[in-house]
Amino acid sequence: MPTTAATPPALLIGPLLRHVDPVSATVWVETDRACEVAVLGRRARTFDVGGHHYALVVVEGLEPGSSTPYEVHLDGARVWPDAASALPPSRIRTAGRPGPFTLAFGSCRYATPSTVALSEGIPPDALDAYASRVAALPEDEWPDALVLLGDQVYADELTKATRTWLGLRRGEPAPDGTQVADFEEYTRLYAESWTDPQVRWLLSTIPSSMIFDDHEMIDDWNTSAAWRREVTTGDWWADRIAGGLASYWIYQHLGNLSPAELAANEVWQRVQDFPGDAEPLLREMAVAADGDPRSIRWSYVRHWGDVRLVMIDSRAGRVLDEQARQMLDDAEFDWVEAEMARAVADGVDHVVLGTSLPWLLPHAIHEIERWNETLNVRHEGRPLGRLAEKLRQAADLEHWAAFGHSFERLGRAVTSLARGEAGPAPASVLVLSGDVHHAYAAELTEPGGLDSRVHQLTVSPLHNSAPHPIEVGFRLGWSRWARRFTTRIARLARVRPSPLGWTKAAGPFFGNQIGELVLDGPDARFRLLVTDREDHRREGLDQVLDLPLTGSVAAGVPG
Repeated sequence: MPTTAATPPALLIGPLLRHVDPVSATVWVETDRACEVAVLGRRARTFDVGGHHYALVVVEGLEPGSSTPYEVHLDGARVWPDAASALPPSRIRTAGRPGPFTLAFGSCRYATPSTVALSEGIPPDALDAYASRVAALPEDEWPDALVLLGDQVYADELTKATRTWLGLRRGEPAPDGTQVADFEEYTRLYAESWTDPQVRWLLSTIPSSMIFDDHEMIDDWNTSAAWRREVTTGDWWADRIAGGLASYWIYQHLGNLSPAELAANEVWQRVQDFPGDAEPLLREMAVAADGDPRSIRWSYVRHWGDVRLVMIDSRAGRVLDEQARQMLDDAEFDWVEAEMARAVADGVDHVVLGTSLPWLLPHAIHEIERWNETLNVRHEGRPLGRLAEKLRQAADLEHWAAFGHSFERLGRAVTSLARGEAGPAPASVLVLSGDVHHAYAAELTEPGGLDSRVHQLTVSPLHNSAPHPIEVGFRLGWSRWARRFTTRIARLARVRPSPLGWTKAAGPFFGNQIGELVLDGPDARFRLLVTDREDHRREGLDQVLDLPLTGSVAAGVPG
């Protein structure tokens, strides 16, 4: 129905509660037209991109440790919460409350339950089930933060409903394998993923921090220089990367920034002042970022009292020159190390590193990735190098282990913190990751003499499935015989062994799942919740792990 002057603006997506500190918060919305958005008396005008309308409201003057219900008004009319909803009122809960700090985390969410048929064989959505679980809890048991570690949308794996929508938009059928092409089509993915009622409530109430992985752009994004040469020369790439990065900037990145960072962000200031539709401005930003990763920093920091999150972009900022491969360029890595040291100087109990890709992998897979990178570097441009590159792309050999220089540099930075070389060692250094469609916990055991416990905690997917060969591969990846075999192969290729050693603490766990990191003073625990892999009609969560991460001995429920 066409809108009229008498029809009030409508809320299309959101509200999303994003950055929250002891005295301020940001609330993000998408509306159906230009309007004024108000939250707790603070107002913001929408900005326009590609015919869509967005606002980020900065709410200041909050009390530390407080819990404040809030509403959203558009041009003075209340649009949130929905009067018919049975879910609790959305609240802004600032840092500083007594008790443990609970951080929920996961990655890889393929759309929502209503858009996926049972015949697709995907178990129930863990984020949807978690939202229902949280809504039923007393408020003082709600998590304090939600960290989403990549693949919040899938640009290259579309639901049947989205393919139907694309067919209507493009005027021709969109068969299996169709991918989104531009900004407008990306907006469809976020609308599909974030308007599920339970998840919408969760995102309105629990502050969220996000980072991309490959599927927000395209599978294997920035795997290697050879991949970029093959993919980015196509006529379609400019629209794809512009749509992907511009939509990520709007839907995910803006909310990662604090009010002070927003005030200093040149692109944000230009968008707010832009006369009319800002899509050309964001397209310029996106194309520049794709061509020169130094033009923007996607990494960021969250301050949560005794907890510090340093979120690392492990996709867009890679150095792909085969003879100088790095997960991050030197300037970006300098920044990460400085933020880690700053956290220790501030006396935090727990330094948490977020990276979409696991740092510590199952041993056999780690050795294969190191072997593959060595062959690519040593034989670049020659037949063996081309064969190694084909294997790299086919098997997704592109985690931290496949960027050996960066793997070791992160190891040195982590062990320096854990030894207390940058200041009093924190109780724990925790690396949170996703991507690999299963969950596990691994603990760094070498070098010795560490005063902090160091863990890799990997949780994925929230809503997807792992093909059976992948499941078999990751189970075998932890086995002793597979480790001996792949280590021998790596040594035959003269791969330099790492001084780092680690052991599996729990897992692997398969199925749709979400993790909880419970931090209470110097104590830390890792809990894992999974949906039922067999009964796809059962939508609840079962806790399968409660693993202590600090203290002298690690113990938990084995997988």
